[in-house]
Amino acid sequence: MHRINFLSQRLTNQIAAGEVVERPASVAKELLENSLDAGADRIEIDLEQGGVKLLRVKDNGSGIVKEDLSLALSRHATSKISNLEDLENIDSLGFRGEALASISSVSRLVMISKSDSDEEDNGWKVETEGQNMDAKVEPIAHARGTTVEVRDLFFNTPARKKFLKTEKTEFSRIDEIVRRIALSRFDVQFSLQHNQRSIHKLLPAKSEQEQHRRVALICGPAFVESSIHVEIERAGLRLWGWVSLPTFSRSQADLQYFYVNGRIIRDKLVTHAVKQAYRDVLFHGRHPAYVLYLELDPASIDVNVHPTKHEVRFRDSGLVHDFLFSSLNKALAEVTPQDQMQSSKGDPALHAAYCRERSEQAKTFMYQSPLSLKEHCQPIRLIDQVYLDQ
Repeated sequence: MHRINFLSQRLTNQIAAGEVVERPASVAKELLENSLDAGADRIEIDLEQGGVKLLRVKDNGSGIVKEDLSLALSRHATSKISNLEDLENIDSLGFRGEALASISSVSRLVMISKSDSDEEDNGWKVETEGQNMDAKVEPIAHARGTTVEVRDLFFNTPARKKFLKTEKTEFSRIDEIVRRIALSRFDVQFSLQHNQRSIHKLLPAKSEQEQHRRVALICGPAFVESSIHVEIERAGLRLWGWVSLPTFSRSQADLQYFYVNGRIIRDKLVTHAVKQAYRDVLFHGRHPAYVLYLELDPASIDVNVHPTKHEVRFRDSGLVHDFLFSSLNKALAEVTPQDQMQSSKGDPALHAAYCRERSEQAKTFMYQSPLSLKEHCQPIRLIDQVYLDQ
């Protein structure tokens, strides 16, 4: 009979990594959220081989002081919460203090940072290689902010590495993570590079016109040309964003972005409320497209539900459901024939910018058909009921 023993710190980190780090996209999500929590307004993402060989995130946030650099790679070490009251009023994207420890346990990780309070001109560097060791902190030239470089993901867990998909698939999942996060923070500049080729460079979007352009670059010009802007506030809840007109639908629920206090979520309550609002204006089997933001008191939601933090629990789910349904139902009921006619007027500049980005993305994979890209980027004109299935 086996005796009960404590697991080593390295083994517990690798077990935790199984929940937090599924693939390169998981790493990208955690690092980008850390950058945003640090107050960064400029973030650069650099990838090689779909993020498996290299995934580097560089920001200009507040940075980490020398004394905390090694501690940041330990499990359950965080600057974002310190007591139970903080956990019930979370206003940051991360809070568990598990991500960096999990990532460092299954990769070769280098973290360089220079904080606001550093009196010295240089930054500080710490390295780990698949284990949570007492890494030596060394001085290195670095501007204010943090750079995390993750190489050879899953090099020490070959069984997990076998489950990764093709380079193209892994890249596309990271690209989707960047898109989701870029939609959540219009005030932040994002740049994405893959295999030394620029994919995105999204400048800060402060005005409504600039936000409109960012949504078009991420979701496609056809969506913004066929959507209405909504903004409703009631009973401590605020909903704003873009929802597709009834003349625009998709065969899959793949162009749906919903954020709660800046955090993207997938929630059955939200999905049901939106479906109910569109119930009488869409054909069966079709799905609306939307980019929506719900803002409410952090104390009225529980984000500590799932390891990936994609799920939340609303304190008053009935109130939230009714608010979403009534707000969207009213907005759709007020759509006029002129609104639907206006949607057919495409913006050539937006189409051109969107297709340039898609073209650069296609060039990183030599086996993608140029014909498919050409067909995808043909100017779109909406006549009657349009079905877009890109």
